[in-house]
Amino acid sequence: MWKSIESHFARRTAGRAVVEAFLRYGLSVHADGSIFCGPFEMAPAKIGRSLNVDRRVVIATAKQIASHEDLLSIFARLQPRAYVGDVASKLGFDCIEISADAHASGIVSDVTRILSDHRLSIRQLIADDPDLYPEPKLSIVVDGRLPLKSLQALRRLPSAEKIAIS
Repeated sequence: MWKSIESHFARRTAGRAVVEAFLRYGLSVHADGSIFCGPFEMAPAKIGRSLNVDRRVVIATAKQIASHEDLLSIFARLQPRAYVGDVASKLGFDCIEISADAHASGIVSDVTRILSDHRLSIRQLIADDPDLYPEPKLSIVVDGRLPLKSLQALRRLPSAEKIAIS
């Protein structure tokens, strides 16, 4: 997917920044070039200000997406999702953040197996896309507190480079 998107914006660094923001935050583009966050229409000027690009770049990028059927088929379906990892402790949950080789396979299954073995329920699991995040991580919000035995088992995973609990 990313290579297809990247080829359309390879020569436009500001447009690429807009596209990355759309993907990162789940901003969708409609066929008329309008930009939405869920059901809320977003103002191109405010998006541009947030990204330090001119609003015309935001408008042009959205219109370029809308004019290409393959791009529109991707961007029209994007949806925002709430990330509760930063407020997990206030909700009575623990958040586990794991840094690992993002292109290696098996880290998600290894982690979920350990959590399942320790009878922990997962409230949320988000794996950052390594093409969108310079330092991708796997974030898992578990119901309740993470027992020490679970943490020790997670730390024994060979693919886990760094583990943080909050």
